[in-house]
Amino acid sequence: MSSLVWVGVAALGGIGAVGRFLLDGAVQARVDWEFPLGTFVVNMSGSFALGLLTGAGVAGSALLLAGAATLGSFTTFSTWMLESERLGEDGEAKLMSLNIALSLLIGFAAAALGWAIGRGVL
Repeated sequence: MSSLVWVGVAALGGIGAVGRFLLDGAVQARVDWEFPLGTFVVNMSGSFALGLLTGAGVAGSALLLAGAATLGSFTTFSTWMLESERLGEDGEAKLMSLNIALSLLIGFAAAALGWAIGRGVL
């Protein structure tokens, strides 16, 4: 892997993280819910985008840069789990379960939809 790719990973990783911060904040500022909708929207859109990339056959350094660097830093498994755990701590077991279940189900569906579109199936 070239030095240029490593620089790209660092730069795009930073861009993805800032994008996550901005989108999460914009969504959460518009709703007054205990449900972490901002993180949910970030992760679902990232799942769709990664499915789209892989469905379109993006591979090699391009997938590393767009998928792992940009989308990997844009989406966030750790925040999703932390927010789920905090809902549970706050006695919001139903919201915690909903956050976990919806994220898994819709995340998988979003990735599959992106993949199908990328492959030209849809």
